[in-house]
Amino acid sequence: MSPDDVMIIVIAGLLSTSCAVLGGFLVLRGQALLPDAVSHAVLPGIVLIFLLTGERASLWTVVGATAFGVLCVLGSDWLRRSGVVESDAALALVFPALFSLGILGISRFASGAHIDLDSAIYGDLTFAPLRTISLFGADVPRSLVITGIATVAVVALVVALWRPLQAASFDPAFAELAGLRGRLTGQVLLVAVAGLAVVAFDSVGAILVITFFVVPASTARLLTARLGSMLVVAAGCGWIASVAGHGVAVSLDTSIPGTIGLTSGALFVLALVLAPRRGLLARWKART
Repeated sequence: MSPDDVMIIVIAGLLSTSCAVLGGFLVLRGQALLPDAVSHAVLPGIVLIFLLTGERASLWTVVGATAFGVLCVLGSDWLRRSGVVESDAALALVFPALFSLGILGISRFASGAHIDLDSAIYGDLTFAPLRTISLFGADVPRSLVITGIATVAVVALVVALWRPLQAASFDPAFAELAGLRGRLTGQVLLVAVAGLAVVAFDSVGAILVITFFVVPASTARLLTARLGSMLVVAAGCGWIASVAGHGVAVSLDTSIPGTIGLTSGALFVLALVLAPRRGLLARWKART
């Protein structure tokens, strides 16, 4: 295995860890499709920064994309709390509007800009070792630095807000009554998801963002009964999928993010069938 292969696995593993940790809370809160919505809603931010600076891959691009991701999250949350529409409908109303706005912006103002559709769908994880920045005199993959910082930030956020996050995930009303600021904690979680979705978008593209957030967390949900254990197992599933998926992708000469996503799905199917308490086999034995 080459150093580039190791770097790809590390980046994918770190990304899976951060996404799985936040994804565990999203699964418990019934907001599993939020990262997919955010990954589409960021397009107007990318177009806006391109129009202002002429750049498509800079720090300002990340800032602009994150801003529109946060707008999608807060807008859908406001609609949900208004009581006019249900939570899933609120999300379905906001993110297509923002995505359409981005499409219109490209067609009207940035039609000459080169957009790699394969990268937008599948990401650039394969080429991550080639895009480097200088750090302490050494060339380091940019995705490794960004993903590493994001992972540390996510873990620090979860540790700092563990009690309110735990309470708000299972009983938001109780968290609010107990003085744990359940609503504010939920909004902080959603903003963190928006920022992390932008980071994940650069590596794995819009389509596979949902896999990294939801599938490892759902797999861990079948295997564990406690929240802390669920997050640890979810991160472990992400690393297993990253290592195994990369090996299969190299052997078959196919998309690395796509194969990692498929491997993650295979782990979920195994857990669905073989989980000791919640698996289909265990339930069938309990009925017989």
